[in-house]
Amino acid sequence: MAEGVPASRAGREKKRPTILEVAQLAGVSHQTVSRFLRKDPTVRTEVARKVAAAIEELGYRPNQAARTMRTRRSNRLTVLLPGATERISHELLRGAAAEAHEADYLLDVVSLEGGAEARAARLESLLEAEGTDGVLSFTSLYEAEGPGLGEGRRPGVPLVIDGVYDDEMRSRGTFADASLAAGLIRHLADLGHRRFAHVAGPIAWPSAQGRRAVYEATVAELGLESCAVVEAEWSMRAGWDAAKDVMAGCGATAVFAASDQLALGVITGLQSMGVDVPRDMSVCGWDDWEIGSYFRPTLTTVSVDRERQGRQAVRRLLARLNGAPPVGPVPVAEVNRIILRESTGPAPTRIG
Repeated sequence: MAEGVPASRAGREKKRPTILEVAQLAGVSHQTVSRFLRKDPTVRTEVARKVAAAIEELGYRPNQAARTMRTRRSNRLTVLLPGATERISHELLRGAAAEAHEADYLLDVVSLEGGAEARAARLESLLEAEGTDGVLSFTSLYEAEGPGLGEGRRPGVPLVIDGVYDDEMRSRGTFADASLAAGLIRHLADLGHRRFAHVAGPIAWPSAQGRRAVYEATVAELGLESCAVVEAEWSMRAGWDAAKDVMAGCGATAVFAASDQLALGVITGLQSMGVDVPRDMSVCGWDDWEIGSYFRPTLTTVSVDRERQGRQAVRRLLARLNGAPPVGPVPVAEVNRIILRESTGPAPTRIG
């Protein structure tokens, strides 16, 4: 034992497995193990299984400090958000963090105040002061920015702009896509509903605008009747008020609410007046809040896979960072899906 080195420390150092030991156990070269750790796609599946099994058996963990010195990378990624983060999707960040961690990166989340140009200027100083291997922005950084515009502008630091939020954290892009509203209306029409009502979200939100537009277009296309459209804030109380003031007496048999918050408020408002859901009136929402699957009745809604979108955004950044083929955003059809539950049913039979 080396003089002056405690036995416990010496034991820990002796037991720490090396990449050479992993290679020996797997029956491959240490260069192959290194390629496996970098997630090199050229490593054959069978070889990857052997290396993974050896890593698991030995409990091997890469020496992060040594790798940073060797690769000149910090193994940190930075996610940028606009200043108003109280509405941020935790699922989006959870997916982004999980994908980063699985690739052996830490994920730093930074909130930038101000408009697009102010954020772009702040980004420059941020990158000068703090080490990061790549930047993923969930909001625009440049005025009049189109898809992909502004990405990769800073040499040496890959930049991917997903742009799912505007300056006020209002959903846009994939999050604001409203095409599945047509599927909800068609499903209700197939159940015999002919008279509809819509509780819309705030007009300043692109998602609310889109859902209302698709609702109105689909009702017109199918020759149905829209009995009422009520603009409301994103809250259960607003849904309750809409149900009490308008929905219960407008003659509609089906209500499409622009969010689960609104839909749950509509249901409780209707129930307080003795209107049964779905026997007397069907109600559906949007977002697939967890409470909707435990509510009574359980809520028909549109699920938005924000966690998958967060993962895909990080994959796009890692592909740019590693010089791999470009990775595109998740197609809308794979992010949004209709979930049918108890709050929608056949249209009530009118007598007399």
